[in-house]
Amino acid sequence: MELRRRSRFHLTVVFAALSLALSSSCADATGGPARSQSALVSEDDRLDYVFADDARREDAVNPLNMLYRGEAVDPEVFAQLFTDTLARRQLSSARQSLSELRGIDRAHLNPRKQLSYDVFSYEKREEAAWLKPDMRALTSVRPFNHFGGLHIEFPSLMSSRGAINFESEADYRRALMLDAAFARVLDNATAKFREGMKTGVVETQLTVRNMIAQIDALLAQPVEQSPFYSPVLEFPESVPASRRPKLRRAFANSISRTVYPAYGRFRVFLAEEYLPAARESVGLSAMKGGASLYRRLIERETTLRLDPEEVHRLGLSEVARIRLEMESVRREMGFEGTLHEFFEHIRTDPQFHPASRKELEQGFARIGREVDRQIPRLFTHVPKTPLLIQPYPAYREKYEPGGSYQQGSSDAKRPGIFYFNSYDLPSRYLTGMTTLYLHEGSPGHHFQISLAQEDESLPDFQKFDGNNAFVEGWALYAETLGYEMGFYKDPGQRWGTLDDEMLRAMRLVVDTGIHAKGWSREQAIDYMLANSGMGRTDATSEVERYIANPAQALSYKIGALTIQRLRRKAERELGDKFDIREFHDQVLDSGALPLPILEEKIESWIANSR
Repeated sequence: MELRRRSRFHLTVVFAALSLALSSSCADATGGPARSQSALVSEDDRLDYVFADDARREDAVNPLNMLYRGEAVDPEVFAQLFTDTLARRQLSSARQSLSELRGIDRAHLNPRKQLSYDVFSYEKREEAAWLKPDMRALTSVRPFNHFGGLHIEFPSLMSSRGAINFESEADYRRALMLDAAFARVLDNATAKFREGMKTGVVETQLTVRNMIAQIDALLAQPVEQSPFYSPVLEFPESVPASRRPKLRRAFANSISRTVYPAYGRFRVFLAEEYLPAARESVGLSAMKGGASLYRRLIERETTLRLDPEEVHRLGLSEVARIRLEMESVRREMGFEGTLHEFFEHIRTDPQFHPASRKELEQGFARIGREVDRQIPRLFTHVPKTPLLIQPYPAYREKYEPGGSYQQGSSDAKRPGIFYFNSYDLPSRYLTGMTTLYLHEGSPGHHFQISLAQEDESLPDFQKFDGNNAFVEGWALYAETLGYEMGFYKDPGQRWGTLDDEMLRAMRLVVDTGIHAKGWSREQAIDYMLANSGMGRTDATSEVERYIANPAQALSYKIGALTIQRLRRKAERELGDKFDIREFHDQVLDSGALPLPILEEKIESWIANSR
């Protein structure tokens, strides 16, 4: 990506001086010679060097990061994914960055750089902790699950609408090499799963069966309908017409002779070896080392040290509060039965469900236009990156949520995509369309992710990295802006946003119930059906997601509650000086911050704005 190359070129001009200054300061910190060279450059520049040096090393050891950004990836490095060799290099890189950071005097940085220092320090300490052998023994031996895994993400990344750029014949050739390398990646993953079988750290049978079904759906597609083949269905003008037939044959051969056979081997392993060894219990606490791992996952996903029981109680409290608001909407909509009966009414009455995929697509497009008209009242800055609205590909839709977001490119040339789910239309809700768009599209994920990665003043880790508590917390907070936009004056759409808010509250109860309190899959599904208007298909998909990805679902509500609390504090303390657009700028203009760092930033802004 051109932007990154420009940044690094500037830094290499002063590389020697920065290296000398950094070495001198580190020596001074350990009682060695005073840092006589440090005056050559500012402390801000020295910190920039640490960031650039880390980014250089990270690109060499984290090929997935580059792939998601649409940058050229070394196939040989990519082929080392899920190996101990690459993990050791990643841990060494993180430790080196922390060592270099200790040579920086934070007090001499400007305030924006101090914030970057804090975020970088947090991220590298987390990265190093999760790469230690004791943590990898519990995580690396479970490289995929049905909710998140390269086996389902890679086809989308390599499709014509994925992260890879197909602008020249060389791009097509690189894609072919990555496809070949991916076959080795699947074999690496198989080896890690086998390690877990030996140590007793294994996935659930439910997750394994779902992964098998995902692979079956992918392999059922003819080669010419595969996402791997989609780049050669249309070519840019830069690829000569005379070269196109040869590229089509090369892609077809790669898929039929390399990619599909690798998936086939992986499927056989899962079905014949791994499934019999997988655990029946769905809770992480039933897995060897799972109870302590769950506590650590809560901290990673929320950026806060929270006890599972504390999270469970918070969830129960939020569920009770939202039920009261639901009762009010039920009465407003003229339904005279109980709330539980109203849930069933919403589930079964066709007026609340789309009749076709087209109805969903047109509805989301209309909502998008209405949101765009409201944005200037609430935001000063909007993304340059366009936003597309599309249904999930057929091979993915059964196992996906109601909607999701795929980020665009940092240069705004590749659009972001809001995916909606048109599988099992009777289980989809017209009432939830507004809140879903606000969350996954604008001003939710699309704003937060695009504004960060388009900001050339931010270091790469603030542009591209993040944590779920901020990313998902912002998106859930964005749903609440529908009240100020006037969308929820309609009781049906207000019901939809309450139902979605209830989902995030129930997650606090159900996720901790499954992984810390021994809840079964059926118990969790029943709880969600009893406290919301969700259909059984969605409730089942949600619960199976929590089983596969413990603690991730906690981040939404924890993050949103934090942002809402900080906004209330700013409104209360600033009074007439409070400007919602400035508040949103403060939340969004530094990338996805860990919640404690976000709180410090907002408190400082409040103090300086009085």
